[in-house]
Amino acid sequence: MLLRDLSVASVVLLLCVQCLHGSALPAVSFYEFTAYRMQQYNLAQHKHGCRGAIVVAEARSAEEPVLTRRCVIMKVLDFTTDKYLEAQRQNAAAILILLPKNISSIPHDTVQSFMVSESKALLKETLMPVYVAPEDEQLLYMYDEVKQAAATRTSSIFVRVLRSMVTATAFQILVSNSVPIKGFTDNAIATLEGVLPGAGEDAPTIVITAHYDSYGLAPWLAYGADSNGSGVTILLELARLFQKLFSSPSTIPPYNLMFSLTGGGKYNFLGTKRWIEENLDHAETSLLHDNVEFVLCLDTLANSDELYMHVSRPPKPDTPMHSFMQQLEEVVSSRFPHVKVGLVHKKINLVDSTVAWEHERYSLRKIPSFTLSHLEDPKSELRGSMLDTMSQVDFRKMKRNGIIVAEALARYMYNLSGKGSPKDLQVFKGQLDFHDGRMSSLMSFLTSVPRATQLLDKEPSHMLLVNSLEHEFKRYLQQVHRHAFRQDRRDPDITFFDHMNPPVVMYRVKPAAFDLFLGGCIAAYLGIVYYTIQNCGYLYTKLKEAMKSKHE
Repeated sequence: MLLRDLSVASVVLLLCVQCLHGSALPAVSFYEFTAYRMQQYNLAQHKHGCRGAIVVAEARSAEEPVLTRRCVIMKVLDFTTDKYLEAQRQNAAAILILLPKNISSIPHDTVQSFMVSESKALLKETLMPVYVAPEDEQLLYMYDEVKQAAATRTSSIFVRVLRSMVTATAFQILVSNSVPIKGFTDNAIATLEGVLPGAGEDAPTIVITAHYDSYGLAPWLAYGADSNGSGVTILLELARLFQKLFSSPSTIPPYNLMFSLTGGGKYNFLGTKRWIEENLDHAETSLLHDNVEFVLCLDTLANSDELYMHVSRPPKPDTPMHSFMQQLEEVVSSRFPHVKVGLVHKKINLVDSTVAWEHERYSLRKIPSFTLSHLEDPKSELRGSMLDTMSQVDFRKMKRNGIIVAEALARYMYNLSGKGSPKDLQVFKGQLDFHDGRMSSLMSFLTSVPRATQLLDKEPSHMLLVNSLEHEFKRYLQQVHRHAFRQDRRDPDITFFDHMNPPVVMYRVKPAAFDLFLGGCIAAYLGIVYYTIQNCGYLYTKLKEAMKSKHE
């Protein structure tokens, strides 16, 4: 009987050890991946983003009750303002957000919720490091494990302790930084300009402009499809189509049509500010010096059935800007009656050093201007998010908005309404139609690399993007110039900080309780072996008696 008990105990212990060995995770025990730090910058005396970078902490789910000195692992679905603030309140060591590769698979409500939380997180600074990493098999396995561990908190104490001792695996997240985070103010903000000269030497000028940079929690993951890849795409298509009209002597309008693409749009429109200063304060001759009818700023136009004209002051009747707005409303009412058009008046707060829309930079210099956008609120979360990708673009609506702008411009410049032309007249059709394939290619190109301001003059692939935009200008426009504005280092408008994409190490360790449990199993097994050896004669006698009784 004793021998049988010893044998059963030995087998059980061996099975326990084998199970523990077999419970080794299929994931690697050491895994290095790239994560992108939440951007950090100072703008107009205000600090934004995370100021920490170093992480040495155990990974935990956001569902855990205690997050102090832990690295909180979240998916897009988990990242909410409440959970972000709770991690800050508990002094969490860091937050790691896992970003899916296929953004289009995320439900619309989840996208909206994440964008809101993302924009609120960037409003202020935090000492807690925040990183974003694209999802992969290893990171998803870690997420599932820490999520499962959090779920056992509702189990009994015995079950939790047993699971911790036998099956639990701790994931350690390590981000080291051998050099301190440094600020840099030497970014060159590039602005492109080009002109289609009109008929006559003193022709008035209409300016069409859009900013081309993107914005998001992590600069390396900000592709800015709708904001403002859509504005850039429409502007480039307008340049192509109007170049055809301006190339024929019979269709040259009595207006100069000036196009500009500006940088730094997500940071108080610094590129626009410097470009205006360059043209008005330093250049001896400039079209902005002359008779500017109005400036039209294109911003976020790839969605919605609403169009808003944002102004700093309502245009007076019989002014050029008022006349153009009437033409735009007439195009919409005659051809796209389902589209809602509205006028949003927002005064410029001279006490505040920041502006909400690009047109406000021109308004401050007494130049008539307005912004056209499908967004009504300048603080909309759609204006800067990592989730603003091609999946957020409705190409049909972006093309429609481009047609509205083009038709309104043509009606205004050629005075078609004054000539008694029908309200539903279509100028841009046939050879002058918007090209679907070209617009799709332009948008794909613009979203092929992140266009964050702090990257555009640092990385070769990002610099190539600006070069390509300049090439597009030279294909269709005249007098193309590229301006590279640098800040005064003694009094910079904006300061960015480096250490944006450090390598991150994730490695797996068993908890201390596991070592104790495993040590106990080994000790018990060795004890059984030792007892068996020490009592070999006694066990042999018992075995012999058992065999003898069995034969009898």
